[in-house]
Amino acid sequence: MKYQEKIKDPMLSQRVTETLSNMGLRAPCRVAVVSNKGNVTLSGTIQYEHQRHIALHAIRAVTGVQRVVDQMRVIPKGQRWQTNIKR
Repeated sequence: MKYQEKIKDPMLSQRVTETLSNMGLRAPCRVAVVSNKGNVTLSGTIQYEHQRHIALHAIRAVTGVQRVVDQMRVIPKGQRWQTNIKR
C-alpha cells in the first residue's frame, strides 16, 4: 500500500489554490477549490479548454490529493474579456 500523507482539508485547499495561481489561473478565471478528505473539487470558470488539462495534471501532483472532481466550465468565447469592469 502506498503511503499517502494526511493533510487537513483547509491546508489542502490552500495548496491547490496556490498551485493554480502559480500556473496563471487567476482573474478573469474564477476557480473555486473545495476539499474533503483528500477529494478536491474544482468549480467555476476558465477561459480556455487547455487550462483545464494543465490544472488537472498539476493538481493531481499536489501532496494529499486523492481524487480530483472537475466541475469547471469554459467561458463562452464572446464573454472572455468582459471581466468585472465597473464604470
